[in-house]
Amino acid sequence: MTEGILAKGLTVTYRNGFTALRDASFSVPQGSVTALVGVNGAGKSTLFKALMGFVPASRGTVQVLGMSVPQALRQNLIAYVPQSEEVDWTFPVLVEDVVTMGRYGHMGFLRRTRPEDRRAVDEALARVNMTEFRKRQIGELSGGQKKRVFLARAMAQGASVILLDEPFTGVDVKTEAAIIDLLRQMRAEGRVMLVSTHDLGSVPEFCDRVVLVKGTVLASGPTAEVFTPANLREAFGGVLRHLVLDARQIHDDDDPRAVTMLTDDERPLVLYDGETRSPEVSAK
Repeated sequence: MTEGILAKGLTVTYRNGFTALRDASFSVPQGSVTALVGVNGAGKSTLFKALMGFVPASRGTVQVLGMSVPQALRQNLIAYVPQSEEVDWTFPVLVEDVVTMGRYGHMGFLRRTRPEDRRAVDEALARVNMTEFRKRQIGELSGGQKKRVFLARAMAQGASVILLDEPFTGVDVKTEAAIIDLLRQMRAEGRVMLVSTHDLGSVPEFCDRVVLVKGTVLASGPTAEVFTPANLREAFGGVLRHLVLDARQIHDDDDPRAVTMLTDDERPLVLYDGETRSPEVSAK
């Protein structure tokens, strides 16, 4: 099967001479959710820009579903779900208009909506439970509702590869669980999700694979193999908080396992004697 995303020796150097990403190689299979993990400035945003065609590769290659990035973009195969900070929420636009933007690549020069465009928008809004908010101004919504609207835009686009930038920032536990459920549904449909996140605790719960970035790709592969304390310490350095609690400090039973918590002030990754545990996210 063709890889969803395949990068080989990818290097990106900006016009000012700064190399933000060097010799990065990794693959993301179809029908998977992959976490892109690293500190700010590690190259995550640059990788997203390369996948969106905003910056060219100085060396190496990156393919999406076996195509070059420009080919995949022309076929509307790549969608981007931005961070909240990247959006001007004061701009007067309705929820349904934001989702309709996902159809622009299918509409032609005049952007006249056709029945299939309206149907795609209706279905996407229904999937994220935002139909009743379609006539609301986007700026009136909560943080979690805004995230769901942009997920709906990606769905309406019909994209096979979806890039999500910090989707859990500023959302409550219920919304996080709803987003994770949507990602699982899209994974079952064969789509590719690459999720940039600092939320270490949620990664083992819903990500099949991890790409650790620090100016290059330090490690990539199945979550159980890559998402280890040693790799995380290398990726985060002194930014990562590392707490180890002796079993006798936290409970009185016969369980002898020590508890290790790794966090960069988001939801922590919890390990029992080196075995990954992530607190369950409940939508109840």
